[in-house]
Amino acid sequence: MFKHGMDNCFHRVICIVVFVIVTVHTSGQGFLKANRKNIVNEKGQPVLLRSMGLGGWLLQEGYMFHLGNIGTQYRIRESIADVVGEERTKQFYEMWLTNHTTKADIDSLAAWGFNSIRLPLHYNLFTLPVEKEPVTGQQTWLEKGFAITDSVLNWCRSNEMYLILDMHATPGGQGNDLNISDRDAGKPSLWESEANRQKLIALWAQLAKRYANEPWIGGYDIINEPNWGFEDSTDKRGTKEKKNVPLRQLLVDVTNTIRAVDTKHLIIIEGNGFGNNYNGIFPLWDNNLVLSFHKYGNFNYKANIQNFLNFRDAYNIPVWLGESGENSNTWFTECISLVEENGIGWAWWPGKKMGINNPMEIKVPEGYDQLLNYWKGKGAKPDSATAWKTLQQLLSYVKVQNNIIHRDVLDAMFRQVQVNTTLPFTKHIIGKGTTLLPAVEFDLGKQGRAYYDKDSASYHFTPNVHTQGNRGYTFRNDGVDIQRNDAGMCVFSIEDGEWLQYTIQAKVAGKYQIGFKTAAENEAGELSLQVNEKWLVNNLTLPVTGNRLNYTTTWVKNIVLPAGETRLKILACKGGFNLQSIAFVKE
Repeated sequence: MFKHGMDNCFHRVICIVVFVIVTVHTSGQGFLKANRKNIVNEKGQPVLLRSMGLGGWLLQEGYMFHLGNIGTQYRIRESIADVVGEERTKQFYEMWLTNHTTKADIDSLAAWGFNSIRLPLHYNLFTLPVEKEPVTGQQTWLEKGFAITDSVLNWCRSNEMYLILDMHATPGGQGNDLNISDRDAGKPSLWESEANRQKLIALWAQLAKRYANEPWIGGYDIINEPNWGFEDSTDKRGTKEKKNVPLRQLLVDVTNTIRAVDTKHLIIIEGNGFGNNYNGIFPLWDNNLVLSFHKYGNFNYKANIQNFLNFRDAYNIPVWLGESGENSNTWFTECISLVEENGIGWAWWPGKKMGINNPMEIKVPEGYDQLLNYWKGKGAKPDSATAWKTLQQLLSYVKVQNNIIHRDVLDAMFRQVQVNTTLPFTKHIIGKGTTLLPAVEFDLGKQGRAYYDKDSASYHFTPNVHTQGNRGYTFRNDGVDIQRNDAGMCVFSIEDGEWLQYTIQAKVAGKYQIGFKTAAENEAGELSLQVNEKWLVNNLTLPVTGNRLNYTTTWVKNIVLPAGETRLKILACKGGFNLQSIAFVKE
């Protein structure tokens, strides 16, 4: 399943490292519970939840599929129906639910080191919207959602993983961010409709009754990311709310209805302001609660989580980073290291989408751009047959066996959190004839260990900080800028002082010619080459080629390589060039 030339050696390494780390925290089983500041199992052993959120499956968010302009799932569905008709749209969504996440996905996540799954639920898979209920005030239950949840639970149980139920889309929608809850702003929200709130309470009662005696259910995440101004309607994100009275009341009401049928499971609460505004939420009303916060795009300093550490100390409640991700590998390693050092588990987001910053990437199907252009109002409407062919290919590409597996992401989330050592991205054997090493296959490891890039992560929620990581947003999620164009893939936007490390295996010791395939539009670049920590080439001038797609190779001779493993470091003394590959020829 591992793409990009992943070898069996890496698979063994990642599994062995993860096994050692994870078993420390998950030995013993049974119901999870809150024990003062810790989540523990039935033996009283602390459990550090390392979860993956299965975003995009039961609830589509437009950005995950390059549909940010459409946004909500109900509008995505309408857009699909517009090009293929209602009957094929129903077929599409049936196959989407079948193909997107399967037992193979959960098996893979378990093998990579995750010990739990956060399952984002859409209420409409379990019950009808309020306005479609045949009898006002009564609840119609749909088997689809319960059957899917049962399946995921079975897959988790077989891997000894906990399943956390996350109400991601509530009846009516829980905030002004429409996409995360598939909310129709033209209808009453969760907060504007007592009927919607009663439906949510009734749904949690059904779920708790069904899973009350299931120990592999890790907990109930009542409402994902509320974002609502109760006192001030202009506070669209709910970050300025001082009292949060309706939110606290609903959390208490849901807890009470759960406890009427289930006294065993953890209940996870989230504050306003996307899970982070806990004004007015305390004091606690149950002795088996977990406080969740969400963290995206800010610096990974202890000061930025201190508020939640203070809550943990003041109220003797476990704290969990219930959602994070959507950044570069550097940020992932920093964030996970920060919370784990402070005894906090985490849940990443999402497991797969179109894009590189998740373990699994969904490939873009042929003809997809034509659909996107039409939906953006920039192109002609494709005929139904063409659109349906593209959507069928998308249904195939969402399957895990057809995903691109980003082992650099997995390495950053698990191995790099524990150690500073580097690993080869893939085996590079230098033998007879000419051996070509793609520049994008630099080693796996932390910023400053496997590579150095001046802009290696996005801190977009920090004022006046405008970094972004990989500017080409392709192939790898490290900070190094990678571009794909007609000439192939290359490292681009190279700045003075940036460097890349490569681990190679030379079959025979001796002198080699090494060629650097580069392109520079206006100004010559310079690089130096280090071999096993010795500088053998200094300030090699790289020619101007007049075009960033026009490559030429600059050779150096008499470079001595020992037999066996060798580490090379390529330093950009003067940047501004693109680097596509490094060639080796035995003299």
